[in-house]
Amino acid sequence: MTMGHKAFKYRLYPNAAQEKLLDSTLYLCRQLYNAGLEERRTAYRKCGVSVSYYEQKRSLTEIKTDLLEYKGVHSQVLQDVIERLDKSFKGFFRRVKSGVKAGYPRFKGKFHYDSFTYPQAGKTGAMPLPDSGKVYLSKIGNVRCKYHRPLEGAVKTATVKREGDKWYIVFVCEVETQPLPTTGDVIGIDLGTNPNFLITSDGEFVEAPRHFKKAERKIGLLQRKADKKKRGSRRQKELKRQIAAEHRRVANRRRDFHHKTARTLVNRHDAIFHEDLNIIGLARTRTAKGVLDAGWASFINILSLKAANAGRTVLGVDPKYTSQDCSRCGHRQKVKVGHAYVCANCGYDCHRDVNAAQNILNRGRDAAFCESVQSTALADQRSLAL
Repeated sequence: MTMGHKAFKYRLYPNAAQEKLLDSTLYLCRQLYNAGLEERRTAYRKCGVSVSYYEQKRSLTEIKTDLLEYKGVHSQVLQDVIERLDKSFKGFFRRVKSGVKAGYPRFKGKFHYDSFTYPQAGKTGAMPLPDSGKVYLSKIGNVRCKYHRPLEGAVKTATVKREGDKWYIVFVCEVETQPLPTTGDVIGIDLGTNPNFLITSDGEFVEAPRHFKKAERKIGLLQRKADKKKRGSRRQKELKRQIAAEHRRVANRRRDFHHKTARTLVNRHDAIFHEDLNIIGLARTRTAKGVLDAGWASFINILSLKAANAGRTVLGVDPKYTSQDCSRCGHRQKVKVGHAYVCANCGYDCHRDVNAAQNILNRGRDAAFCESVQSTALADQRSLAL
């Protein structure tokens, strides 16, 4: 029996008193995060000393004694704040060691710290109460919760999030994976931005919804209106709220499209191969708007998670020359975007992007074969060692 993790996100409906407590908890967690960051920076700059996670964790008892407002926050929530800070430093040092450009951990502003976590939910801190339509949050109370789908498995963590003026809770549960029956079919996909989101090696085209492009004019009008209002005024705040709501709608529609497309691919195919693209690099080019609107990174992540739960394979391959190489004979030639690929060597004629998807499929099969050979050789070595 293979176990995996699955997230369940539900809408919260706190009353006025509970919403005040939620806002206060976020504020105190943000203050603690910034204070911990300042402590680490000052200790290293002035004394050359690195403050560890465990040292800061031990100081939480003193903080709760000196600052009584922190007694209103669950102890494990505060510990998770220190752990978040430690993870940001570990990520920074990991990127520095690997030679990647790394940004030093930053202080969190008012609108850049919007969640707090109960790391042992289900046991202490946060308890789902689906029968009563509520969730118990320590130090806050029983908050109304819309369970639009049933929880599965054992609850491990619970994260309370503020998105604009709405509140959500995300339960991460340990569930048993549910492998799908094999179909005997494998496929390669070529990701695009306009007019198609992806093209399969079977010749199927999935149109790009371009959610942000459709909402761009409305968002632009709201932003121009907000710029003309007095800074900090009631009308400007209301316009900013509307802008944030439009961006949330775009993100929700994009995520819904990603989930549905990924589910279709996972249900139909045993293995899915895609280009291992440098999406961060592409987001800095002239194609950035289209790349970000398509949300390739989010889609690949969702596809990989669904495939893992269904016992499928998702593998990235080298993207070099997939649009220039002939999928039949391997001849390389440049072809303009939107033109048919007609091989000058063997005469193979097909859509340029379909040819790219077929190249991705071929490379994926080769990579999967190499992985299976390596795993078999490793198993043989272990058996000989025994």
